[in-house]
Amino acid sequence: MADIDIITNASDAEIAAFLEEALRRALAGTHEPVEISVPGGSTPFPIMRLLVRADLDWSRVTVWPGDDRVVPEDHEASNTGKIRALFEPVGAHVATLSTMEQVPHFALVWLGMGADGHIASLFPNTDPRIDDPEPIRRLTPDPLPPEAPFDRVTLTIPALLDSDALMFVIRGDDKRAVFDAAVADKSDLPVARLLGAADQKVTCFT
Repeated sequence: MADIDIITNASDAEIAAFLEEALRRALAGTHEPVEISVPGGSTPFPIMRLLVRADLDWSRVTVWPGDDRVVPEDHEASNTGKIRALFEPVGAHVATLSTMEQVPHFALVWLGMGADGHIASLFPNTDPRIDDPEPIRRLTPDPLPPEAPFDRVTLTIPALLDSDALMFVIRGDDKRAVFDAAVADKSDLPVARLLGAADQKVTCFT
């Protein structure tokens, strides 16, 4: 099980500052590009809007969506389109998830989690494996979330674990209970499978 640090009642500004410092350390530690993965959904984007104000060498940063809906980037449901609109104006590169992409080692993977324990678009019905041979999969959640009834493309558990650090932002008591059960190895939900196989530092903001 990973080393997990839970930081309660964190503000968006505090989370953005954590991300800025993580990126600053990663950039200082290498001359190569720094690759990170970020989630979609409603919670992350206010944090990202604060993060992009940071005085960093964004030209050396590549941002990967952890997952996306299979829609055009100009569709309101596209995570990639929203991420691109935030990060490209400051000079960062934004990757497009497809099963043809070569997935890198990430300095940081930032994840959200659904109340059903899904991470990225690895929903319980998709039976995500810690030994999945593919880094990216296209799949269909079942049931389809009514707010986003689309097929998905997603990083797999091994791709998410190919990282120096993992980070979660989890809002709400219901989700916190699901996360705590996963930490205690009391479920077999996707988040529990990921945490059970992780050996890097995990920071969870609530």
